[in-house]
Amino acid sequence: MPAKNLRTLVGLAGVLTLAAPATASAITAEVARACDAALAKAFPPRQIGNPAAGSAKGTAKDRREYLQKCIANNGKVDDVPADAPKDNKPAK
Repeated sequence: MPAKNLRTLVGLAGVLTLAAPATASAITAEVARACDAALAKAFPPRQIGNPAAGSAKGTAKDRREYLQKCIANNGKVDDVPADAPKDNKPAK
């Protein structure tokens, strides 16, 4: 009886392994560096003892969303706000 349970358990583990989606992929080093630089530019880090360095803009959620957007776009993030016009030319 224990051998049958062991075979069943191994078979079930095999089926679950094959059924698991394999869509997860790691980001490349270039994308990580580009997104890290863009994040530091958009949300400058604070420096201890220097009140003029860095800024308090953005929450942790804002930074996380910015980083996820950067990773989704392969390191390319437009820093133009959504309400800003694309160009400064008057409409004809």
